[in-house]
Amino acid sequence: MNETIGSRIAKYRKKKNLTQEALAEQLGVSSQAVSKWENDASCPDISLLPRLCSILGITTDELLTGKSEEVRLVPVEQRKSLEELTLRIRVNSAEGDRVRVNLPMTLVKVCMEIGVEIGPGMAGMAGINGMDGLKNVDMNKILELVEKGLIGKLVEVESAEGDIVEVVVE
Repeated sequence: MNETIGSRIAKYRKKKNLTQEALAEQLGVSSQAVSKWENDASCPDISLLPRLCSILGITTDELLTGKSEEVRLVPVEQRKSLEELTLRIRVNSAEGDRVRVNLPMTLVKVCMEIGVEIGPGMAGMAGINGMDGLKNVDMNKILELVEKGLIGKLVEVESAEGDIVEVVVE
């Protein structure tokens, strides 16, 4: 049986030890609305998804597709080629800056080989709040891990100022 959005909402709500009433209260909806979502009689309004996912501790991708960003080692026979993988850098600064960088892994590899910096020094990225969280991330090591079959959320940094930086390969 395919897992539905409703069943995922119920699963993650229970993992957080939340009742339907508690979740509804945090979202400003009725407990009947949450019940309808979980029974696939309706879906949450799109404007509620970021808050819902934040409460449940998951990404919107995870809610909608069921795919997790957890780090995993893919067996050799199931690995995708670098051409099929994407490096995603997400920065959410405490000041409200939001940066999303999506690069094909083959481009990342070429950049590493010729010495082009991926991270805070990238063109247009210097000075953006939160980008400093990438300064200690060794992209050569990330590439090395990916080539060995590791994918998912490889780096998550939260600074004392509240900046959040994630490096995901999928």
